[in-house]
Order: sequence, then C-alpha cells, then structure tokens
Amino acid sequence: MMSFERRFTSASIAALLIGSAVLSPAQACTRLVYLGADNQVITARSMDWARDIGTNLWIFPRGMKRNGEVGPDSLQWTARYGSLIASAYDLATSDGVNETGLVANVLWLAESSYPKFDGSKPGLALSLWAQYVLDSYATVKEAVDALAKEPFVVVTANMPDEERPATVHLSLSDPSGDSAIIEYIDGKQVIHHSRSYQVMTNSPVFDQQLALNAYWQQIGGTVMLPGTNRAADRFARASFYVDAIPKSEKPTEALASVFGVIRNASVPYGITTPDQPNISSTRWRSVVDHKRKLYFFESALTPNVFWVDVTKIDFAAEGAVKKLDLGPGQSNIFAGEVHNQFKPSAPFKFQGLGPK
Repeated sequence: MMSFERRFTSASIAALLIGSAVLSPAQACTRLVYLGADNQVITARSMDWARDIGTNLWIFPRGMKRNGEVGPDSLQWTARYGSLIASAYDLATSDGVNETGLVANVLWLAESSYPKFDGSKPGLALSLWAQYVLDSYATVKEAVDALAKEPFVVVTANMPDEERPATVHLSLSDPSGDSAIIEYIDGKQVIHHSRSYQVMTNSPVFDQQLALNAYWQQIGGTVMLPGTNRAADRFARASFYVDAIPKSEKPTEALASVFGVIRNASVPYGITTPDQPNISSTRWRSVVDHKRKLYFFESALTPNVFWVDVTKIDFAAEGAVKKLDLGPGQSNIFAGEVHNQFKPSAPFKFQGLGPK
C-alpha cells in the first residue's frame, strides 16, 4: 500500500502538466467523496464515454454463485452481500453499492497494465472486479486487507466492438468516509488507502494526480482553477469544490452541493473538439448517500434525477435478480424512488475470455 508523502519540484510539476495535456481523453470519468457534518458521507461519479455505454441498473441478491469467467482457473465465490449496480454494456459492473453501504466505482486508466495470467493464481475477469468487491466485503478496510494479499489475477479483454483492451482503476468508499484507489501499474497492484483520497479521475496514475493537485492547491481555487475537460483539470476542480462546499447538516442541502460539484466536473453532452473527435460526453452521474443508503441516478438524456432506497430492497439469497431498463442512451424517464419498478430478469453474463 502507498501513501502520498513526496515532495515535487516545480520542474516535475510542469512536466506532469505537459504530459497530462497530451493524454487521450477518449474515455473519462470523475469520482469524489464528500465528508460532511453529522457523519454524512456522499460518493458521486460521472460516467463519461465516447458512445452509448449501454447502462442498466441491476439488483443482485446475496448468495449468487460466481466465477471469474476466464476458464478452468477462474476464481470461484458466493456473494456474501447483495448489491445494486450500474452495468456497462450489460457485460460488466461499472458502479454500485452493496447492502452494507460499500461503494465501488470503475474509471478508465490508460496506463493500466495487468499481471500475466499463467494459472498460478485464480483469474478474475476485469468485468467482475468491482462486483467481486461488492459481493465480498463490508468496508474499505476489509477489502484493502484482503486485496493486498493478491488472492487472484485480474485479466482484461478487448472492449466490446473495439480492438483494444479495457484498462481501468477501481475506487472504494464506505459509510465511515474511508477511501481506497486500486490500480495495476507495470503489472503490479498499487493500493492507495486513506480517508483523504476523496477524488479520482483518469490519467495520469493516481500519485501523479495528487502531485498535479498539489500544484493547484498552492495557487488556490479562489484565484484560478483549470477549466478544461482533461482529467487533471477535472481532478483539481472536484478537489477544490468538494472541500469548499458548505458542510450542511441537512442531507438535502448536502446532496445539492455534491450534485453541483459532480456536474461541474462533467462534460457537456455532444461536445466535440476538432483535433479530438472521440472526446467523451458525460452519459450519466450517480450519487450515493451512504448514511441513508440512497443511490441517485441522473442521465444526460432525461430531465429527472431518480433514486433507489437500498434499505427497501430484499437482498435475500432466494430473491430474484432484477433489472431497471434505462433504455437506449439511458433515455427512459423515471422520477422519485424506484426500487419497486425493477423487474425480475435473467442476470447478464459478465465478459471474460470465453465466448460471450
């Protein structure tokens, strides 16, 4: 595990700023954790993607039997906890919260490089990485302690309809306000674990994101903040505003502030840049109120925010898998609390190394 305790020279910061400017922004997201008054903890994320990511919401009961979807050497487990998740292409878990209030968010990281899968350890398809954590752990600390032992090898595969592998990193947060960022860099697992790690975006790797943010903190957010949709700039804006917003004791006011921050770090729908034709629009946003166990969802193509009260979901082992069909581009319209609008459905098959 790593903590950020390094000193960076002006030259190194400048190099990082220049380097981050040329990284591809084709897939981009932002995640932040708000630590408020009266033990309020709220996690928000944006899903920025170059095309419709085929997201639906799913309820998975506890007790589901799963495998890592990479063949005979796949990791095997049974879900200890039920979860509410947002899918990607109905092939992977990209976002979600389990019944204990643990949240997992998957964001793109082009620099990711995963270990070689040679059968010496069980394999886990990248599509199941977040789901495994939600199925298995109640807190960030419990997850970090277990994952630090590297009980499996993460195995990636090509993106749907693309000739490039998926490369992501994983963030975790829980009702205590604890956070962890997990990356695979040069084939090695790197875990950043601290309550202070409230913000994560995409490139560069997380320790360099912290270095870039340190530069902007020296300038001061009331003086100037970077305004582009590059990952490093979104990190600086989210980091400043998540601490600057008032710590209201009223949950509705705290949620309003957090929605304001994640929208500030979003990319307007349909925006294009001539020399970056694949720049990513924000497709949807999720916000989780850990204390009240509410999962809010906002699509760019609908006028309403709606939410799921996780405490009203029956996660019993004999319960059914259920789906909320969000429609093409997440354009189906919902309003208010919607846990009773999920419909029983066969679970989707997670993408692995075998046939889809």
